[in-house]
Amino acid sequence: MIVIPAIDLKKGKCVRLEQGLMEKDTVFNDNPGAQARAWQDQGAELLHIVDLDGAFAGQPKNRDAIEEILNAITIPAQLGGGIRDIATIEAYLSLGISRIIIGTAAQRNPELVREACARFPGQIVVGIDAKNGMVAVQGWAELTDITAVDLARKFEGFGVSAIIYTDISRDGMLQGPNLEATKALAEAVSIPVIASGGVSSLKDIKNLMAIESSGVSGVITGKAVYTGAINLNEAIALTKGQIQKC
Repeated sequence: MIVIPAIDLKKGKCVRLEQGLMEKDTVFNDNPGAQARAWQDQGAELLHIVDLDGAFAGQPKNRDAIEEILNAITIPAQLGGGIRDIATIEAYLSLGISRIIIGTAAQRNPELVREACARFPGQIVVGIDAKNGMVAVQGWAELTDITAVDLARKFEGFGVSAIIYTDISRDGMLQGPNLEATKALAEAVSIPVIASGGVSSLKDIKNLMAIESSGVSGVITGKAVYTGAINLNEAIALTKGQIQKC
């Protein structure tokens, strides 16, 4: 299992939201490049970037900050937020992003995912955000009538590299991930699932490791590593079997 630190961008700064609410943001660093380098220095093997402004606007909004991040690191980075078409995907990959996360557009236009996977094999990830099991889109501002599991099943056979599953009610709240829902989603599809939302301790990560055999291949952590509730280096060591602490 891989531990992936997150950088959520709002107006060029690294922030964390509570339950996806833009008005409930906390700024943790106004230098995205420095923050990205810090995560790399602590052992991160992959960085998770979200353009929050882009997610709400439906188009990229933090390109300068994203370029700062890419210039500061040598590890790969995946990016989501406001990516709605092939041209945007191509532009970000050309910039140096390793994997593109399609969220809202995946729910509204599954054929975009199919086309993107065909054109950019191994570089497309689907982001599924849910509240009470139902998919939310447009920066979590809109709740749909489709379940996370039903949406995930649509992408079987497309060539999607992973599904990032976020429980909105847990995100930024440090209450622990939704293990039951994450496991159910992972078992429903053959695509690897990355857990996100609510991870607050090494114990949470150990609990996710216990369902790795169900298809959970990674975990994204944001607020917990910013506040120090989780030491990123220790979390990575735990997943590699180098420490047993929890």
